[in-house]
Amino acid sequence: MKQTDLNRAVARATGESVATIKRLGFLIAAPEELLDPDSEEHGPFVIDWDELAGERYARTTGRPDYESAIA
Repeated sequence: MKQTDLNRAVARATGESVATIKRLGFLIAAPEELLDPDSEEHGPFVIDWDELAGERYARTTGRPDYESAIA
């Protein structure tokens, strides 16, 4: 499978544009390579996009990132 085929397949499955998928950088995993999902050697394998957006917002506004509280 070529990279363009992968990008198109992921775009179809997620509803995103091919350009967005290309920018995010999906790759085909080598099935013979055993990876530990908890290892930080190759970086995190899961990105919490909401958490990342909150961190970026907190940095750009100069306001501290407070935990939500229920009173």
